[in-house]
Amino acid sequence: MPISLFLHALEQGLVFGIMVLGVFITYKILDFPDLTVEGSFPLGAAVAAKVIFSGGDPLWGTFLAMIAGSLAGLITGLLHTKLKLTNLLSGILTMTLLYSVNLRIMGRPNIPLLGKVTLLGEIENYFPNLSMDYLIPFFFLFLVVILKFIIDYFLSTEIGLTIIATGDNEQMIKSLGVNTDLTKLMGLCISNALVALSGALFAQYSGFADVNMGLGTIVAGLACVIIGISIIKIPTIFWRTIAVLVGSLVYRLIMIIALRYGYSFGFKPGDLKMISVLLVIIALSVPFIKGKLNFADRFNLGRKDLQNNNGKEV
Repeated sequence: MPISLFLHALEQGLVFGIMVLGVFITYKILDFPDLTVEGSFPLGAAVAAKVIFSGGDPLWGTFLAMIAGSLAGLITGLLHTKLKLTNLLSGILTMTLLYSVNLRIMGRPNIPLLGKVTLLGEIENYFPNLSMDYLIPFFFLFLVVILKFIIDYFLSTEIGLTIIATGDNEQMIKSLGVNTDLTKLMGLCISNALVALSGALFAQYSGFADVNMGLGTIVAGLACVIIGISIIKIPTIFWRTIAVLVGSLVYRLIMIIALRYGYSFGFKPGDLKMISVLLVIIALSVPFIKGKLNFADRFNLGRKDLQNNNGKEV
């Protein structure tokens, strides 16, 4: 298998790993199934692409993308906390709203960035002697590691622990006088800011922004979280964030292999969403299947004990 395939998987896994960290905060930390991700990912791409296409600073465009993503999370949070809508409905409404917002920002369904100065292009100018095949993965790795440790530190602070407690037992933490509405808003804003950052970087990495590029993002994010936690089962924030990043790398590698070699098995590019769903189903089914197998083993051991004690099967 060529090394370029692994580098490609590494690049995509790290870029989408930022999005997966955002999904992890809502799905695992806050216990909030947030469908806003489907809209905030292309929102970040749209904002960054619009700034870059207009001749603006790509770093400024990437920062504005994060601000826009946090505002999207704020809208979802306000719908849930102030209007008392369910978390799923709040996310669906914001996601639908963002489709029109993204079209307004872009002015058209697609913005090409080929020939424009992107953040990755500026980094290449600082290191002209290094190949982009290795410079891009190292840049994404450096960025992801920095974000990972920032998230770890934040979740270890008093505010971060309050957000964790809100997801674990909202009624208990509310009885202690904590404003759980505020913690939910903070968690959603941080999560969607990370998702929008991932969208902005992916648009610059792929060379375009598209209004439909967020389709299936939530399924992919959940798949990465579930796969990563299934691989690394140490229940601490430090290892959980590592786990979801590993899950992102494994997921992207599987997708790239399926896209590259799937033709010989009858797969087509349109089947990738189906493969994503199957991965989620398999990852979710593993604990259930293991529980069934453990129960069967215990049951058989119990029958053998009865046979040894009574001399016959009961």
